[in-house]
Amino acid sequence: MMNRREFLQILAVAAASGMAIDNKQALAGNAPSSFYDLPKFGNVSLMHMTDCHAQLLPIYFREPDVNIGVGTAVGQPPHLVGEYFLKHYGIRPGTREAHAFTYLDFAAAARTYGKVGGFSHLKTLVDKVRASRPGSLLLDGGDTWQGSATSLWTKGQDMVDAAKLLGVNVMTGHWEFTYGAERVKHVVDNDFKGHIDFVAQNIKTNDFGDQVFKPYVIKTMNGVQVAIIGQAFPYTPIANPRYMVPDWSFGINDDDMQKIVNETRAKGAQVVVVLSHNGMDVDLKMASRVTGIDAIFGGHTHDGIPFPSQVKNAKGTTLVTNAGSNGKFLGVMDFDVKNGKIAGWKYRLLPVFSNLIEPDAKMDALIKKVRAPYIAKLDEKLAVTEELLYRRGNFNGTFDQLILDALMTVKGSDAAFSPGFRWGTTLLSGDIITMDHLMDQTAITYPSTTLNEMTGATIKSIMEDVCDNLFNADPYYQQGGDMVRVGGIQYTVAPNNKIGNRISNMTLKGKPVMANKKYKVAGWAPVGEGVSGTPIWDVVAEYLRDIKVVKPRTLNEPKIVGIGKNPGIAPNLI
Repeated sequence: MMNRREFLQILAVAAASGMAIDNKQALAGNAPSSFYDLPKFGNVSLMHMTDCHAQLLPIYFREPDVNIGVGTAVGQPPHLVGEYFLKHYGIRPGTREAHAFTYLDFAAAARTYGKVGGFSHLKTLVDKVRASRPGSLLLDGGDTWQGSATSLWTKGQDMVDAAKLLGVNVMTGHWEFTYGAERVKHVVDNDFKGHIDFVAQNIKTNDFGDQVFKPYVIKTMNGVQVAIIGQAFPYTPIANPRYMVPDWSFGINDDDMQKIVNETRAKGAQVVVVLSHNGMDVDLKMASRVTGIDAIFGGHTHDGIPFPSQVKNAKGTTLVTNAGSNGKFLGVMDFDVKNGKIAGWKYRLLPVFSNLIEPDAKMDALIKKVRAPYIAKLDEKLAVTEELLYRRGNFNGTFDQLILDALMTVKGSDAAFSPGFRWGTTLLSGDIITMDHLMDQTAITYPSTTLNEMTGATIKSIMEDVCDNLFNADPYYQQGGDMVRVGGIQYTVAPNNKIGNRISNMTLKGKPVMANKKYKVAGWAPVGEGVSGTPIWDVVAEYLRDIKVVKPRTLNEPKIVGIGKNPGIAPNLI
């Protein structure tokens, strides 16, 4: 087994091989030819990508400066940001990896190292890994068909075709289900047939509890039986509209997972892994409760984690990984299986720097073909930004703030709510905001904007409810994304308090928000059926065309209290 010391030694060697920000070769956009060389190890290799959110082209993506852990999660991965993250993993500041895994000096480092991801570049990297590891499998953790204009307009078909060309072998899902049950089943039963196995042990019919999809597949790799069990996002009908999957039940289903693990072992599986969209905190808890899982390849929370967490349970240890988002990383797990058991393992989470990897010609041609019918619409110039625009973080991001300001201005509201989505690419100061970029932040199948009158008490209740989804000390009660983004209302938050007591000191234009007073509140992405309204992208596009230049603006973040020196928040924000 690889231990943490060996992992740190690997990073030290990598840093010494030319990854430093002041290295002239790196500044030229090049790295040593060995940058993506992975020495072969063992006889079972699994590649993992997740949460690409339909980003076919290279992008910028800033990691969070706020990712607060509560309870036993304080100071533990994934709840580490910035310098705390680098120190924990022994990553040298100013290196390529420091840029890939943290928000530190983001704008300067992004201009130095360029964009990340892109399916043409990812295809080249996947093929390179496969060439040294015959029979290796590529696992896709889901959130693949949603997050861009073309994925929305083609109902995910662009990503279905790209995934097949990429060579995905096994997949599970989450946002895929927002195209509706019928669409998902059609893709799985037709496009994927003979190409990609869609697995989800925790999706069953409401009436008889039958499996909707295969719960697992067993593949043979170099004579070793490997089981891949699927775990779709457990709270899909809560975080997203229930009417889109009306006949299916979801859930974590620990007991069923244990039965499935036991079943695969009984059938001869020597390696058992879970392809999960639980979110990392849920995966960590599941790993402590369910025995017999060798590794969990996790997604949903977009955490780029360079070294697996090793979770002990009643019968052994489970490795828990999480491979980031937006096509930014490719995880590679190698197992050495001897006499039916894992004798050793090695793991690398490779940042996909697009200027270091030659694009694959066939994938490049597919992407151009997909975008060609929409290119005029995609390339519409809406405005120019004079500040870094990003989304990721527990409470707010500058692009979220832009959406909130657009809602309040166009809708004429006192306040606004915007969902705490984790997807959404980053723009640098000086970049032109195109419709393509705007859709990266808003491309969903239920985009209606709303304007409602709410009492102060209702506003607080909504905020408390969403806050509990994020900061409940029990991961199994964390049901969605980050905190709802709030425009117009300032507030204080105490993450360690119980529900009903986390939100306080709510003010609007310097005056306390009164429980019985009514306020006009704008929002978007209603999960209820039958809600209609102007799509959010039209509202924001109208705002951007009007202002033409996005000036730096004050980020409406809450005052955070009661967490001490929590390594899940940048020191300057406390």
